[in-house]
Amino acid sequence: MGAGKTTIGRRIAQYYECEFYDSDRVIEERTGVSIPLIFELEGEEGFRKRESDVISDLITKDNIVLATGGGAVLLEKNRELMKDSAFIIFLNASLEQLYKRTSRDKNRPLLQTENPKEKLQNILDERLEIYKSIADLEIVTDNQSINHTVNNLIKSISNIKN
Repeated sequence: MGAGKTTIGRRIAQYYECEFYDSDRVIEERTGVSIPLIFELEGEEGFRKRESDVISDLITKDNIVLATGGGAVLLEKNRELMKDSAFIIFLNASLEQLYKRTSRDKNRPLLQTENPKEKLQNILDERLEIYKSIADLEIVTDNQSINHTVNNLIKSISNIKN
């Protein structure tokens, strides 16, 4: 959450001339409502079910870049599907950077608490090792411009693919 998945994913898709999908946006398009409203009406479990369905649909497409929500890795089904079908890039950022990037965003239901920084820390504690365990490539996005991060990603992907 706040690592830059959508912005960087869109740029990578442009570079490689492929389609870009953001699983959260696809969920909103399919349901006609916002992610916060889905959380309000169905809870996190309902949202995760929808997210898993969207990932299952999108992962079958060829030549795409898919930005999933940060919590998509919580379901083993999603992890297995992504590991079997995709090249996974983990955009890593520090707690301070994530907080700075998300602190004013009201469209992040998990952060609508009294202490969003503590919630972010709990999320990182829960997910960091999962992210690292499934990633084919990890890039740190702290204090990096989008252009710098995208250029580093393109170089790293080229080195791996060659």
